[in-house]
Amino acid sequence: MADTSAGLPRPRFRARLAARPLLVDGGMGTLLFSRGVPQRACLEEFVVRQPEMVGAAHREYLDAGAELIETLSFGANRHRLAAWGLDGSVGDLNRRAARIARDAREVSGREALVGGSVGPLGSPARGMPAMSEATIRAVFREQIDALLEGGCDVIVLETFSDINQLVLAVDEARLASDVPVIASLTFGEELRLADGSSAAAAASALAAASADAIGVNCGAGPVACLDALEAMGRPTDGEPARSIMPNAGLPQRLDGRFVYAASPAYFGTVTPRLLAAGAQILGGCCGTTPEHIAAMRAALDELEAAGSTAENATGASADDGATSVTERRPGPSLVERASGGAGDEGPPPTRLAEILAAGRFVVSVEIDPPRSIRIERTIDAARLLRDAGVDVVNVSDSAMARVRMSALSVAFAIQHDLDLECLVHCTTRDRNLMALESELLGAHALGVRNIIALTGDPPRIGDYPTGTGVWDVDSIGLIEILGRLNRAEDPSGSSIGQRAGFTIACALDSTAADSATEWDRLERKLAAGAHLIMTQPLYSMEQVAAMLDEAQRRFGPAGFPVPVLLGVLPLVSTRHAEFLHNEVPGITIPDESRAAMRAAGERGSEVGIEMADRLLAAMEGEVAGTYVMPSFGRYEQCAELVRRIRARHPAVAAAS
Repeated sequence: MADTSAGLPRPRFRARLAARPLLVDGGMGTLLFSRGVPQRACLEEFVVRQPEMVGAAHREYLDAGAELIETLSFGANRHRLAAWGLDGSVGDLNRRAARIARDAREVSGREALVGGSVGPLGSPARGMPAMSEATIRAVFREQIDALLEGGCDVIVLETFSDINQLVLAVDEARLASDVPVIASLTFGEELRLADGSSAAAAASALAAASADAIGVNCGAGPVACLDALEAMGRPTDGEPARSIMPNAGLPQRLDGRFVYAASPAYFGTVTPRLLAAGAQILGGCCGTTPEHIAAMRAALDELEAAGSTAENATGASADDGATSVTERRPGPSLVERASGGAGDEGPPPTRLAEILAAGRFVVSVEIDPPRSIRIERTIDAARLLRDAGVDVVNVSDSAMARVRMSALSVAFAIQHDLDLECLVHCTTRDRNLMALESELLGAHALGVRNIIALTGDPPRIGDYPTGTGVWDVDSIGLIEILGRLNRAEDPSGSSIGQRAGFTIACALDSTAADSATEWDRLERKLAAGAHLIMTQPLYSMEQVAAMLDEAQRRFGPAGFPVPVLLGVLPLVSTRHAEFLHNEVPGITIPDESRAAMRAAGERGSEVGIEMADRLLAAMEGEVAGTYVMPSFGRYEQCAELVRRIRARHPAVAAAS
């Protein structure tokens, strides 16, 4: 049986921890309190009341060097929110918290994980009412599901003093998804929990519950947390990693606010001791600030640099001058790529057009541009997909009317840096006729010649609801413009001197509620000059068969007159499937597929890949290839699907 674990979140998380320590952010509550948030306020509500402040705090920690940022959702469970009359807002607050953290990561342009913070249901010392196990599980599951819906990469269960409650939370997280789980406890005097459990016994219970990392947080400060971590014992092979996120010492109240004793410099000094105690995940808790995390980052970087220097001194460096097997030779120059040295005949076909013409199975994956001026993470995602075997990456154009970097800029950077051809989404929402023509001419000059013509989502659903759409033309009109350029004419019919060489794609939602209108529009798109059809995600052979039957009815026995890339969006959990089916226009997931995700439990991501792979394997010969759409930027999941496809359809090397 093939190994199905490759590319899944938990194995990747373990591999990441094995490579080097993971630095987590510091305290959010104390940071916000220091900036004017009232001490007795419901912090979790500030993701709605002041999302800009919360996002700015996340970005500060990312700039300080944090590689995992935690959502502002520690107390966002039904029981704790009830004190504020917000017990009906669990889903909204947790999803918003996750979205703000994800947006902060994108704006920063830094590689980081988003951890969904989940705290205990309450403190027994404050008279928390007794709850049945079923109630405890339901309360945790409600919050965890919402954080996962928001796109969290990791679930961070922290500041627990009741081992039984924490084990239930770990179990619910495991049942909800296959994302990694960090389980963290807070110990009292004599390194005992509230119920008297020892650190070693707690560690054994959490390991048996399948937590991916276990450790300590909060407490009296670094030294007390170190003692507790050491009492848990160093992990052996196969055991959960160790985590430590201490407070900045004990606080004192000055001028109405709490001031913590441990300085950033002290946290930098203590970092080597945390590592020596076995910590693979480290960060801060109450009282720590971006300055504390920056000091820890500097200490980690210094230790890593010292290790690299030692390796070089012994001749053990990994780089012996050999070229990586994943690196390709430089592609053609910009001018060669754009013109092909052609005269009046126009440029040669794009690589995508050549693959389609040869009848080879095309594999494409969508990439979202960043929401900041930094593009490094986007390039890294494209490199991952290239090495997995994609033929082309699709660069979206501010989908859902949420502002991102120009798709053309991202496509040019990917093609220039990686020699990986792109297919650019181009909407008519934001540009009038003049801007559309000028952008397309510029794209062609830069060698970006695969375009999918889209009308675009209305601005009212996005970042600027008061903005206005342009829509001088719709997607059909844009295809007509591209067709004219390919005939050496501008939209008015005037000559542009030489034929362009665009490969023109169009979209099809074969499960649309108004099916007749959708198919009528497809006929007009093809008549306008579209070369390629790319479908919205489909999830069953019945859906694909219905689409192919309608194509035969419309176009004759041969079916579609141009190649079709079958859209797939691998599911990650049952909540993900229900969200897509019920809340995202253009996506219809059959009952049997949603039932399969409900049955998948923590294997949701793996089952999602298997379902997409089976569908594509069954449809070989019926479609020209696939268009894979990631969920929440999970490019590793898409890369795993690409590798499975390539096992059946080996990639063809790009021309140099």
